[in-house]
Formats: sequence, C-alpha cells, structure tokens
Amino acid sequence: MLHEFFPASKSDGLEPLTDPRGPYLRVIPLGGCGEIGRNTTVYETHEDIVVVDAGVQFPEEEMLGVDLVINDISYLLERRAKVRGLVLTHAHEDHIGGVPFFLAQLNVPVYGTDVTLALLRGKLREHKLLERADLRVVDPGERVRVGSIEVGFISVTHSVSGSCCVALRTPLGTVVHTGDFKFDQTPIDGRPTDMALLTEYGREGVLLLASDSTNAELPGHTLSERVVGDTFNDLFAQCSGRIIITMFASNVPRLQQTVDAASRYGRKVCFVGRSMQNVSSIALEHGYLEIPHGVQIRDHELENFRDDQLVICTTGSQGEPMSALVRMAANDYKRVKLKRGDTVIISATPIPGNERSVGRTINNLFKLGINVIYGQQRLAHVSGHGRQEELLLMLNLTRPKYFLPVHGEYRMLVQHARLAERVGIRPENIFVCENGEALEITPAGARVGGKISGAPVYVDGLGVGDVGNVVLRDRRHLSGDGMIVVTVTIDSEDGKVLAGPDITSRGFTHGPTDGDGVLDDVRKEAVNIMERGAKEGLTEWTAIREHVHKGLQKFIYDRTKRRPMIVPVVMEV
Repeated sequence: MLHEFFPASKSDGLEPLTDPRGPYLRVIPLGGCGEIGRNTTVYETHEDIVVVDAGVQFPEEEMLGVDLVINDISYLLERRAKVRGLVLTHAHEDHIGGVPFFLAQLNVPVYGTDVTLALLRGKLREHKLLERADLRVVDPGERVRVGSIEVGFISVTHSVSGSCCVALRTPLGTVVHTGDFKFDQTPIDGRPTDMALLTEYGREGVLLLASDSTNAELPGHTLSERVVGDTFNDLFAQCSGRIIITMFASNVPRLQQTVDAASRYGRKVCFVGRSMQNVSSIALEHGYLEIPHGVQIRDHELENFRDDQLVICTTGSQGEPMSALVRMAANDYKRVKLKRGDTVIISATPIPGNERSVGRTINNLFKLGINVIYGQQRLAHVSGHGRQEELLLMLNLTRPKYFLPVHGEYRMLVQHARLAERVGIRPENIFVCENGEALEITPAGARVGGKISGAPVYVDGLGVGDVGNVVLRDRRHLSGDGMIVVTVTIDSEDGKVLAGPDITSRGFTHGPTDGDGVLDDVRKEAVNIMERGAKEGLTEWTAIREHVHKGLQKFIYDRTKRRPMIVPVVMEV
C-alpha cells in the first residue's frame, strides 16, 4: 500500500527557524512547490547559503494589472552575509526571470552555462544591472566552489540549450537538484543527459534529490524532440503557402529543426519578434544554432520571395497580448499580414493560466481563413520534461537517502513522492513541502523544522511588492461592479451640508433600470443619510464618511443586487 503524503507542516503561520548546534543542511523552496513557476530553492549550511534559480511566475487572470510574480527573499536579506552565490540550471523564465529583481537586492556571483548567462545578460541590461553583475560561466561537467560548497554542473536534455542539473557537495553530503530534464536519447544538439556522471554521484552517495515533478502524473516516456522534426518535414512537404511557426523563443533545438526543414524544402527563414531575434542571435553566436548561408532573411525581405519559399518563426505561442502572432491574428502587425493559404503551426502547449488567451488567438486565426496546426495535432510539440519512467530512472541513478519533489503543483509533488516510494525510498525520508517550509537535515535525521514566508511578490510596472492581496481584491471588486464616488462638503463646526452630495460613477452596472434614474436615487438617498446623521449628532467627517458608506452600500444592493465600491469623499470647510 502506498504511503499517503500530507503537507509537511499543518500550520499556516510562520515558525521561526533556529540553527541546530551541529552540522546541518537546510533546504527551503521559496517558489515552485505547489505551483508551476517561481522556481527558487535555498540550500543553507552553518557557513554558507547557495540559491538555485530565481524564477518568475506569469500572472493569473484574477491578478489584475500584475506584470510578474516573483519570490519573497526577505529570509535571504536577513542572512545576506551567508549568501555566496546564485546557481542557474537553465534559461527559462520560470528559472531566471526573477534574477534582475534578486540581484537588485543581493549582488552575489551568478553561475551558469554560456548560453544561460548570454540570455540572462539581455534581462540585466534592461534593468541596468549588467555592468555590476558578476556572471561566471561554467561548462557542463565542471565543478566550482561557491563558499565552502562545491557545485558540479551535469548536462541534461531539456527544451533549451545549456540545461544542467547541479550537484552541491555540503558538509553533510551531496544534494542533486535536477532542474528541468528528460532522458532524450537522440537530442538535436547531440548532448544527451549525462547518465554516467549522475551514476557516479549515485555511487558516491546522494544525501538528497530535489527533482522536477512537472510530468509526474504521466506514465511512460516523453517523446524525443526529433519527433517534432519529422512532423515539420511532413508539414513542409504538404504546404504550398507561407508557414508561420510559433514556439518558445528559448527552444533552440526546435529552432534548429525549423531551419533544417526549411533548408531541405528550399524555404527562407525569418525570425520575427524581439525575443525570437535575440535568442536566435545568441544561439548562433555560441554555436547552438547552425543556419546555412543564404537561408536566413530579414522581415523587410519577405516581399522579395514567393509564399512557398517562406517560413516565419515568431513569438506568441502563449497568447501574450503584444506578441507578434497575437497581433498578426488581430490583423494589427504591419510587417506580416496573414492571408488565406498561410499555415500557422503552434509548436507549444499553453502554460496553465494561458489557455484562454491561446484559444482566443487560434479563433482569430481561423476567422482569417488560416490553416492552424495546434494542440496534439500532428505531434508539432513534445514536452521538455520527463514522464514517470524518466523520473524513476533519475531516482535509480542517484539513489538518494532523502527525496524532495519540486517544480510542480501539489498533486504532481504527491505523485512524484509515490514514485520515489516505489523505488525503495522509505516514506519517512520523502518530504512533500510547500513554499517556505524548511527541510532540515542533520546527522540525526531529517525533519521539517519551521516555515518562512513563501508568499508571492507582485510586480506592477515599476512597483515591486507594493501591490498586495488587498490591492488585488479592490481591483477585482472594481472590475466586477464598478465604483461610485460620493462627494460632499460640510461645515467643520456643525457638520451641516454646504454642497453636494455629487455622485460620480465608473463601471457601475445597474441592471434594466435607467442609469440616470438610479444615480438620482443614489443622490437622494445620500441626502437622506446625511440628514439622519445630522439628527444623530454626527459632525466628525470620519464618522459621516462611514455612515454614508454603510447606508449607500445597503441601498444600492437592495435596489440593484450589485455591490460597487463606494468611495465617500467628505470635505470640511
């Protein structure tokens, strides 16, 4: 019978952490446990802290006005003297998107492979942090010392070049943190996951494995990336018009397969969209992308070729509002105008939360008469994350004493924990943690020893952390029922109304009744409320404001069955 896994801590409150007297290893996921995104994990010993990844999460629909979601690093700021470095596994947004915000507060060395740091540089340049950033390139197979912790980089296959899992040698033992991975035996770049090095660490002894759980619910193996190349070859052979392909810009192996198929069928390739152009340029520079001479063209050259000679690689696979494909689908992109006869291949699956925006884009494309290949059609996309058999293989190669599933929604973490039990890891050595929960390992054993803040921090424009749950609640309130502002001027001595009340409405839906009539009634009721308040002896403006707020709230709900935000503005003269 499988062990039932429950949250490691039953308390929702924060529990202070105290350092054990002897040697210890503390592991704290700040993000990525119980969600997809914000992947950041803290590894702490008596003397040192090494942080693995600093990712972002894209806002969900109810996070109105929020641009990005990052992690609360207040724990690290309190212990900044111990933080020795930031180690990056690969260059996806959910692993490096938060690095600029991290380095703005903690300027520590950053370690990663050449392509990972090359893609990071563009972000740091936008945030004006590049000149002071200490970026240190590490090759797969290399080991570096970060404080007293030795960090080894192990090449893994994923949907972005330069991906690695990391092995951290601590005084208590070795931790293997997988990052995102799968076991693709025929990778496009010829660099399969380094099973020999993983096996070597396993033989030496792995204290803890922290492993990617994204596909823990799916049986079998993830298909090889080459399957997508076969699909592209078939589609290119059949299409007589232009081909527009959208994918994650960072998926360099898929860019390579697009280029290969285009070259095979005599088509030119044009990269459209800022991130697509940046990534392709960096990949070319570092040797991860090869484009035959004369195959790549610029967008201003598109009109020089027939439709059956063109392939356009573009951004917008997630339905991002200002991305190139979304604007093309809305007929709002001057450089590329879609037309009947074009084929759009969406070579990606929607990130959870993006399904509606992707669906809207697909609908708009069909309205233009475009042939669209999407979803599971024709295997135009395969995952970069390993399924159950690959997760079991990682567990068997490393043979850890303790196991911590990371990077996944809570149900995925639990399914991964059950896989670990199947390979013989004792249930009491398997920890399903949530963000902020601290796993402490000492010579005496392992336990969850307290909790810090794992709450998200919202980025809204230039503001970081100034938008909280209260602000989001107010925004949802305003978006749902609108707002009514009541402005009145009173005498500061006796509270007598001198002017108003004036009623201003924004976004207030009042049902079948005439709008002006409802607002007139609201004004009359505000007068009645003020008069009743005067009879009750209310002269203090704060008391009058609260009296008006409560009275109008009840009146408007009784009249319209809606609850707009009511903002009384009381001015004293």
